[in-house]
Amino acid sequence: MRETPQGESIIAQRLHLSTGFLASEHGWVTEHLAALGSRLRSFHDDQVELEISLKDRQGVDQRVTLECWINRTPRLHLVATSSKRDLPAALSEVRNELIRQVDEAKTRTEPRHNRTLRVVPDLPEPE
Repeated sequence: MRETPQGESIIAQRLHLSTGFLASEHGWVTEHLAALGSRLRSFHDDQVELEISLKDRQGVDQRVTLECWINRTPRLHLVATSSKRDLPAALSEVRNELIRQVDEAKTRTEPRHNRTLRVVPDLPEPE
């Protein structure tokens, strides 16, 4: 199943290619990480920064690192790594791990179905 172009555009706007990737690979990498876009849509565009790097390309110690910073209180810094030798498989692994981390961070900080946690009680009137 292909992700919507909107998910790709979120990734394309926020993704910075670091060491190991060529500028010409931006579209290809964005396409592989597009499923992450649906998880990041709940944040404002200026809250999310993404950076991906590749160490020792096609070597025995190849390592893909995807970092995500979400500017909110508290600021989140999420990191996913993969040491798979197949680059598309490594991109899929870091994408899935970051999706898991974003989902976990959302459920940890946002009370979803618990009204008592969402409702702030009124302060008593001073006498």
